[in-house]
Amino acid sequence: MHKLFCSCKANLSTQDAKFSVYRRLRPTQSELGSIDPAAAFEFQRGRGYEYHADNHSTCLVELDEEPPHHLNEEAIDIGMTIALMLKAKPVNEVHVMRKIVIDGSNTTGFQRSCIIALGGELKVDDHRIQLQTICLEEDAARKINETLSITTYRLDRLCIPLIEVTTAPVIYSPNVAQKAALAIGRILRATNKVKRGLGTIRQDLNISIRDGAIIEIKGVQQLNLISTVVKYEIQRQLALLEIRNKLQSRGVQSKDISENIQDITSIFTKTKSQLINQSIKQGAQVYAIVLPNFQSLLGYELAPGIRFGTELSDYAKFWGRVGGIFHSDEMPAYGITHEEVSQIKLKLNMQASDAVVFVTANANSAKDALLAVIARARQAIQGVPAETRGATLDGTTHYSRPRPGAARMYPETDVPPVPISSQRLKRIKETLPESPDTQLTRLQTEYNLNTKLASQLQNSKYHSLFEQIAHETSIPPSFIAATLTETLRSLKRDGVDVDSFSMSSLFTLFSAVDANLVAKEAIPQVLQWMAEHQQLDPHIAIDALGLKLIPLEQLEDAVDTVLTENQDLIMTRQQSAIGPLMGVLMKKYRGQIDAKALSQLITAKIKKMLDR
Repeated sequence: MHKLFCSCKANLSTQDAKFSVYRRLRPTQSELGSIDPAAAFEFQRGRGYEYHADNHSTCLVELDEEPPHHLNEEAIDIGMTIALMLKAKPVNEVHVMRKIVIDGSNTTGFQRSCIIALGGELKVDDHRIQLQTICLEEDAARKINETLSITTYRLDRLCIPLIEVTTAPVIYSPNVAQKAALAIGRILRATNKVKRGLGTIRQDLNISIRDGAIIEIKGVQQLNLISTVVKYEIQRQLALLEIRNKLQSRGVQSKDISENIQDITSIFTKTKSQLINQSIKQGAQVYAIVLPNFQSLLGYELAPGIRFGTELSDYAKFWGRVGGIFHSDEMPAYGITHEEVSQIKLKLNMQASDAVVFVTANANSAKDALLAVIARARQAIQGVPAETRGATLDGTTHYSRPRPGAARMYPETDVPPVPISSQRLKRIKETLPESPDTQLTRLQTEYNLNTKLASQLQNSKYHSLFEQIAHETSIPPSFIAATLTETLRSLKRDGVDVDSFSMSSLFTLFSAVDANLVAKEAIPQVLQWMAEHQQLDPHIAIDALGLKLIPLEQLEDAVDTVLTENQDLIMTRQQSAIGPLMGVLMKKYRGQIDAKALSQLITAKIKKMLDR
């Protein structure tokens, strides 16, 4: 598979970057003469972008020094396969569009995207979730570093084909949203044509409630986090509506929030606050604004660890390029004293019901930051502002930028349309992979797996490997499935880097078990050693651990000795003595003998002793 608009391989590079280029991106007007607000926002941030590349994963197309090539035909076929599996209606002709994106993630200042199918549906439990569109897009560049003024990207990921599946606004439950994402993932995995792992699948969520606003949350990478993100966003919007109600009950209007930004540096000339003192020494000043009748609202909790003051701070950081804000609801703090707070209130002629926000920065940054805070405070009077937010690892979100508008889309003139013939669709339909439901049933019947184990295997990235091992070895399928799901998950919980194991190294390990070179029980120990030593050859791990399987015939004397020493136990408990005797031998030879074969040997010898 190569990239969407050139012949570079669609893989992340293992090469060091060989060269870099620096760019500034600017917004352009749409065909209707308007500028997208998200693009205007990114431009106002005044950032520069540095792009790192090498000749193996990047060409002049990614550098925007050469027009894009024709659409990748294989990517179209894969997209159509997914569309047909989702019962969507393929388009008659694929047209490429440009979507303005000037956050630096694309050197062109836009992302190329094309609709390949419309409609479709997804079954989730008893729900049938309607789909809106299925698109083929180019992936963004890979962010590798960010400072206050420059973002650095690696171009190896730019232009790798992406499939985007968009559901209709018919999901009313956080849990159903999470299950819908999982169901889409199953369809994608069933093709065996999509990449797996963290970062290759990303969920964007559009969330709104009554009287709230549409909030787009970008970059939710973990499926099991989706329901938490939805719950926290609902909680956040409800809290913002409560703040709105409080402000309206206090009679606060937008015109009451003045843009009078005042210099209060003199109050902190002898401050004990190390943060402010250090900033002033570096040439910064302290500027403040008053938010009338906002007292106690800046400390109002919106979600776990997130307060309304946090939202104001996010706006100040992005629009003003400052490190954050100070506000009266959290004072005294950061070394700022009661006396200094009293001086601020006196200097700004504040009332008891007012709140104050101040920042330390140069004059221009402070002005931009505090004007952004004022704008966000005025939005609070109306309720929930529509915006784009980014997800964090705990399920909460942070402000990213304004929501994009219709002005961001316009036709791509460098790539010709691609007609989709009936013959092409017929060929794709004839080779559709089995559906997830069919696959789940087959795993249960063909390999005698229970529903839980089959489902875990289907949701893992090891399904194809499981089938290969099951077909090419004599190891029981249930053991293979349990190892590839539950055992690996348990190791991961214990801190073992299970993602470092290649499919070929796992297959080699199971082959060693099948060849009686190592016991099944030794697999976790071997895998842990491989991860700790960054060694992908299981045979090296087996030798290093001394876990090479001992043939049973070499254990005859040891088994006879244990049986002789425990004759009284055998005569008393007869065949039920097998358990304790197994325990003695397994403690000494664990990982070096096959437990099942040893049990059979002890059973035979005990029977022979009892017969005598």
